[in-house]
Amino acid sequence: MNLRPLLRTLRLQRPAVAESLSPQPPVEAKRRLPPREEWFPFTVEVVSSLKALRAAVKVRQAAYSRHLPEFADSLLHAEPSDMAPGTTLLLARSKLDGSPMGSMRIQNNALRPLPLEASLELPEELRQAHLAEASRLGVTLGESGRLVKAALFKAMYLYALQQDVEYLVVTARAPIDRQYQRLLFSEVYPGLGMVPLKHVANLPHRIMKFELLTAEKRWADARHPMLDFMCNTLHPDIHIPQNR
Repeated sequence: MNLRPLLRTLRLQRPAVAESLSPQPPVEAKRRLPPREEWFPFTVEVVSSLKALRAAVKVRQAAYSRHLPEFADSLLHAEPSDMAPGTTLLLARSKLDGSPMGSMRIQNNALRPLPLEASLELPEELRQAHLAEASRLGVTLGESGRLVKAALFKAMYLYALQQDVEYLVVTARAPIDRQYQRLLFSEVYPGLGMVPLKHVANLPHRIMKFELLTAEKRWADARHPMLDFMCNTLHPDIHIPQNR
């Protein structure tokens, strides 16, 4: 039997066979697009100088004076908590002239209880968890203020992820509590309502929590309008250093 025609056929087919058996990238990898980048007319940074601290205090005091003028009088100067261990201050500043546009304070419970714990005992689940409390949120008025607030929320979220925080907790007065509720924060004690807080002149606030581990899935399941902004968009103007 003459095998040469058969061998010749196999040699001609070999490249096609080898190509069919070579590893192929998964379909998902072929379709995956690079993250979208979005730039702001301002930056969000961690306060690291006395000048930046004064700017954060200035925009905070101005924001509180619009709604709580009497309490705002106590915010003319930096508070001891601003400089305490475990505290991070965020400051949004205009790229145009460097003016402050928003600020937020974040405190974790690695070294001491959170400020809200002076007024309310947290559930055991939260007391045993790594927490961060966001407070003293203040932004400028107008359309830019809404964008600054969204950027500060994202900076808070990125900070919490980098610090392996398990839950974010906030204390919010009405109607600001609805903004956190729209972000899928939930009440620490459902149905408790407003609680007077010692570190906010005994003003009533709603105590709310946000689980970090399930955040992206919950936003996705809810088809939340902030999902892409929070998780699928790079914002180079938000600077959160590692391992603070």
